[in-house]
Amino acid sequence: MFMVNSMERRSSERCLDSQLWHACAGAMVQMPPLNTKVFYFPQGHAEHAHGKVDFGQTRVPPLIPCRVSAMKFMADPDTDEVFVKMRLNPLRENELNFEDDCFLGKNGVVSQDKPASFAKTLTQSDANNGGGFSVPRYCAETIFPRLDYSAEPPVQTIIAKDVHGQCWKFRHIYRGTPRRHLLTTGWSNFVNQKKLVAGDSIVFLRAENGDLCVGIRRAKKGGIGGGTELSSCWNNNHAAPPLFGGGSGFLCGNEKNNSLLMRKGSHEFIGRVEAESVVEAVTCAVNGKPFEVVYYPRASTPEFCVKVSSVRAAMQIQWCSGMRFKMPFETEDSSRISWFMGTISSVQVSDPIHWPDSPWRLLQVYTI
Repeated sequence: MFMVNSMERRSSERCLDSQLWHACAGAMVQMPPLNTKVFYFPQGHAEHAHGKVDFGQTRVPPLIPCRVSAMKFMADPDTDEVFVKMRLNPLRENELNFEDDCFLGKNGVVSQDKPASFAKTLTQSDANNGGGFSVPRYCAETIFPRLDYSAEPPVQTIIAKDVHGQCWKFRHIYRGTPRRHLLTTGWSNFVNQKKLVAGDSIVFLRAENGDLCVGIRRAKKGGIGGGTELSSCWNNNHAAPPLFGGGSGFLCGNEKNNSLLMRKGSHEFIGRVEAESVVEAVTCAVNGKPFEVVYYPRASTPEFCVKVSSVRAAMQIQWCSGMRFKMPFETEDSSRISWFMGTISSVQVSDPIHWPDSPWRLLQVYTI
């Protein structure tokens, strides 16, 4: 039986709307659709564990071809952190010869139309107990129900549904000099119940059925700018080679020489899954048996189930010193995608002892 940690057991298998899940996960997160052929990376999966992962005498390949047979979008009941459960079926080598790595059935089609959503990083004033929430104009006019500006003052009660289906009432008012949109009554209770602090982000989304939804992104520690979201870069198609590696998928700065160095997530972060569940998943994968994995997209650890076509394209790049690169990252309020650009100064094998055949590399780079 597949083992999951206590956080996952408490979620009681309640599935989220995929659009709300993706809005909370962030624009840089790209999950493979159902029936997609992917490469499963045991090395990356191990970096999600909160304990040492020991595969014993099992010979573990660096990547294992699989097909995504099931996917559940979920959220932790205590922190609202989103995660996904994926069921993977290992493939034989001859099953990778198809040109198209994705066969979407009627349940695997992903909508191309993204619903309107907006994220804002909470200021100290927003997170202050007893205070209100300053609503950006775009969010108030595009996502919230239309406000009657002929009233004095313009005010309404809005109801937003969180990732667990619980409804929250807020008083939305347009007032002040100069006038601005505010959430007042109900906001303080929401902050207290969700244990929000400055630096966390609030996400509002207008679902396809018209419901107003609200989600949370907890502030990250570390990274560039204290919490900037970087792409894992497997799923990017850009003119310059994207940056990816066998580390945590984020960069740490060195003020003395303006260099950036990939760090291994398992050394810097507390993992989200039990080491035993990783060992069990890898054992099943090696023996060709279906298995289940849990992935936390905001855990600052790398993707470990990546589309076959994306991996093959990325592995065509021959990393070397002096190569220029650019790497996309998401701003804190998710309002736009920006770029890091620079030059690679050195290339190293991630873990030559435990993963001698791994395609992942640690890249030290200098930014422009």
